[in-house]
Amino acid sequence: MAVTDEAIDKIKGMIVSGELQPGEKLPKEADLAAKLGLSRNSLREAVKALSLIQILDVRQGDGTYVTSLEPNLLLGAISFVVDFHHDKSVLDFLQVRRILEPAATALAAERIDAEGIAKLRALADAPSPDAGHEALIEQDLRFHHEIAVFSGNEVLCSLLETLSSPTTRARIWRGLTEDDSWLRTIREHHSIVDALENHDAAAAHAWSTVHTSGVEQWLRRMA
Repeated sequence: MAVTDEAIDKIKGMIVSGELQPGEKLPKEADLAAKLGLSRNSLREAVKALSLIQILDVRQGDGTYVTSLEPNLLLGAISFVVDFHHDKSVLDFLQVRRILEPAATALAAERIDAEGIAKLRALADAPSPDAGHEALIEQDLRFHHEIAVFSGNEVLCSLLETLSSPTTRARIWRGLTEDDSWLRTIREHHSIVDALENHDAAAAHAWSTVHTSGVEQWLRRMA
């Protein structure tokens, strides 16, 4: 194992064990290096690497802290990778979305309240196509984001948010090339909300699968 990798593992071990808590300041460099049996150079490299993936926060003149370790923060590195694969792997991202979003919708069916249903019902009533594709896509994204939030699972919500960027382009293409795609989207949105309102997790999962499969199937036909 490379020295820097060993240093990273040791710092990670302190965080996983709870010895270092989210938001806590790391000991002074010399003290931490001695405690972990590392050179100060290898410790610096490890800190630099962990700060790039937002596990550590280096504050000039103050010290180094463990971040909040919130899922949306830690998944930033995945979002960075996603941005480089819009064209080459969009079908792969759509496939992952098709796996994850129905699961989030099923969870939401168990947890959503009347206020949440009203919010989703309003979002399901998409604006007129005359509003333009950007407005339609924006409302569609909000609809799916709210369902993920109602799942109550922050990691799942963050993953789906990360996947929205590469799949949005495909959804726009479909809307521009299929005349009835928006009407079908509205119908499917309402079917999803109906299942959520009935707290029917199985139906919510099924309708979400049908809905998320649409763009993927269209893109496969176009490929």
